[in-house]
Amino acid sequence: MSTFFSRWKEVASPTIGLGCMNLSHGYGNPVPEPEALRALEEAFEMGYRHFDTATLYGATTNERVVGKALAGKRDRILLASKCGMAMDPELGRKVIDGRPETIRRQCEASLERLRTDHLDLYYLHRLDRNVPIEESVGALGRLVEEGKVRAIGLSEVSAVTLRRARAEHPIAAVQSEYSLWTRNPEIALLDACREADTALVAFSPLGRGFLAGAVTDATQLTDNDVRRGMPRFSAENLPRNLRQLEKLQAIARERDATTGQLALAWLRAQGDDVIPIPGTRSTAHMRENLAAEDLRLDASTLERLNELLTVDQVAGARYSEALQAEIDTEEFGG
Repeated sequence: MSTFFSRWKEVASPTIGLGCMNLSHGYGNPVPEPEALRALEEAFEMGYRHFDTATLYGATTNERVVGKALAGKRDRILLASKCGMAMDPELGRKVIDGRPETIRRQCEASLERLRTDHLDLYYLHRLDRNVPIEESVGALGRLVEEGKVRAIGLSEVSAVTLRRARAEHPIAAVQSEYSLWTRNPEIALLDACREADTALVAFSPLGRGFLAGAVTDATQLTDNDVRRGMPRFSAENLPRNLRQLEKLQAIARERDATTGQLALAWLRAQGDDVIPIPGTRSTAHMRENLAAEDLRLDASTLERLNELLTVDQVAGARYSEALQAEIDTEEFGG
């Protein structure tokens, strides 16, 4: 694991972090600010110390609420945010922009919104294919030199891109979707991370709620829920995937655990350098996810889990064609 996360683990626990996006972005209407503030304050009280946000989420509102909720706790948390992808108010759509001047501008604005003078971890949210990765990482490196950023991360990048980036500056973490039903990092990225002593921060470790049993009918998703456009949640594919989920539910009952806890424990068993950051709007689910910290899986259970929800068993791609075009990660069969 990166020296950055190794130092962090010496002074803080748990290893499971909190993805804050759900409060403001992606899954239906945003949570009202008073409720979001209470949820973040409760998350800290129950033990969360690694909080992950981004300029994009809620068109900057997520950073504002995270900053407001955690301002008095800044020296006791690991605070991560992201740049290079944001909502453009004039265009009314998301824009990927990894130019150095954009990265600096977004960083300084994030610091103000988050009420801090530095970010512990700052990710390039997406590779900008019009800007060499070395230029984007060079800009992040200059922010490290200035003390505005402690460590650099990348998000949804390939092993090739990581190797190019780390030649410019050490990369503390790569954030990528990783779960029982999304194992793309195992193609090449995990090996590249371990070559570079880079942590793999797993977002959507519960399969965007699917592995926790939160989505049982495609019609329950609101029109503004990002899962509406994801093939795995389509009316055709979701029932097929739910039949696969039943096998996970059977193992969870044997272990007296929830399927979500089992999925998180499986991820943690992949190595100390794999750090899940499940997101949720529910403090009850936050507490449930955190309890997976103490769930240990024996070799037999891990073997059974490894055989579930593999790429040949899951129906549908993880992204639509439009979203797939925005990422740089390896794909099975690619």
